[in-house]
Amino acid sequence: MALRGALSAAGRRWAQQRLCCTARGDTIFAVSSGHGRCGVAVIRTSGPGSRGALRSLTGRPELPPPRVLALRRIRDPATAEPLDRGLVVWFPGRLPGLRPAEPGEFTRRAFHRGKLDLTAAEGLGDLIHAETEAQRRQALRQMEGELGRLYQRWSETLTQALAHLEAYIDFSEDDNVEEEVLSQVDAAVRALEQELGAHLQDGRRGELLRGGVRAVIAGPPNVGKSSLLNLLCRRPAAIVSPVAGTTRDVVEVSLNVTGYPVVLSDTAGLRDATDPVEREGVSRARDRLQRADLVLAVLDATAVPAEPAGLGAAVGSLVPPAAPCILVLNKADLLGGDTGALRAACARGPPVPPATLLSCKTGDGIDRLLELLGQQLAQLCGDPLAGSPSLTQSRHSQHLGDCAAALARYGRHRARDLGLAAEQLRLARRHLGRITGHVGAEDVLDIIFRDFCVGK
Repeated sequence: MALRGALSAAGRRWAQQRLCCTARGDTIFAVSSGHGRCGVAVIRTSGPGSRGALRSLTGRPELPPPRVLALRRIRDPATAEPLDRGLVVWFPGRLPGLRPAEPGEFTRRAFHRGKLDLTAAEGLGDLIHAETEAQRRQALRQMEGELGRLYQRWSETLTQALAHLEAYIDFSEDDNVEEEVLSQVDAAVRALEQELGAHLQDGRRGELLRGGVRAVIAGPPNVGKSSLLNLLCRRPAAIVSPVAGTTRDVVEVSLNVTGYPVVLSDTAGLRDATDPVEREGVSRARDRLQRADLVLAVLDATAVPAEPAGLGAAVGSLVPPAAPCILVLNKADLLGGDTGALRAACARGPPVPPATLLSCKTGDGIDRLLELLGQQLAQLCGDPLAGSPSLTQSRHSQHLGDCAAALARYGRHRARDLGLAAEQLRLARRHLGRITGHVGAEDVLDIIFRDFCVGK
């Protein structure tokens, strides 16, 4: 038997204490809704003592109908003191032969029964772990099968091309297959190669959205990099000190910025350090810069030239070439009202990246920075609901790259050996099938006999 009740936090604490004392033998209980402060909790009991526990807690000899929620007053069995009101439900007995499901077992069974492919299963996992709205949208789209349908369409194109090519190889001498079949296969392979190449060259949008954009705060010492990190995450995540070189290691936090996931790193000030510990910190900062998806280049607004060429050169000394960047001119509060020249220089565009004046001390300029950050994230991750679904897994990229390589080899073998060319189509199709989990040979035979009716 099992008992489930929806109790307040106070009622849950009491039930934990009382049921712990009365649980004997095979009767067990647990808080099923997790721990922590909350307005409602679910407590579950299981075993032969559940019936008596339900009667004691509700103070009523009759039980509610099986598998029907009932509202009951929860009381202390010893004193009859009312504790709370909650919903109770009981399930008399258990079916034999049942066991708890393994993690992911329901999804695995759905895959084996053909109810979803591997990409949809991966989308379900991403949906469970989604932390931002954009991640949720992308995961839901993949879970609903859009990515799987795209790969399935490509697989069907390859299956048909392979079937036609093999039919030509086997039966062209009997005049059952026209020569123009080869031209159709070539055209289909070229079109698929172009479409697949465009899919691979999407700037890793789906992977960035799934795993988070790696944004690095970089700049010289004592320009306010750690203050900027604390301002963006709204807590003292990094130590702030007027002493230059305080940050020696990488401080990393995860943020949700306008629905996009960001992994933000504060790094050591970039300079020729003499202290060995600081030197290691600078080395780690430069390494993070090389791997960054986005750089927040922080400079002291009181110590930079107020003209575009000078600002562009200052940024270029910090940021790797072609890396997406936002220039943050901190300590704007020290400029007083004399900000016109800097604002004009920031608004000129290249060689100055998108820029804003900011005061981490007062917070002035933070809205503009968040606006620029949101624009950059939208460019990097794209709209998860627009266009074709994006790549989300490195596993997909690897198999699609292998598929593209096989299609390229098809073109090289096509003029010399049709058998080798057919093998490349077979390999390309196999790599697509490994993404979705559907790899078979019967489909090729089906198309051969459907389209050509060989042997009639």
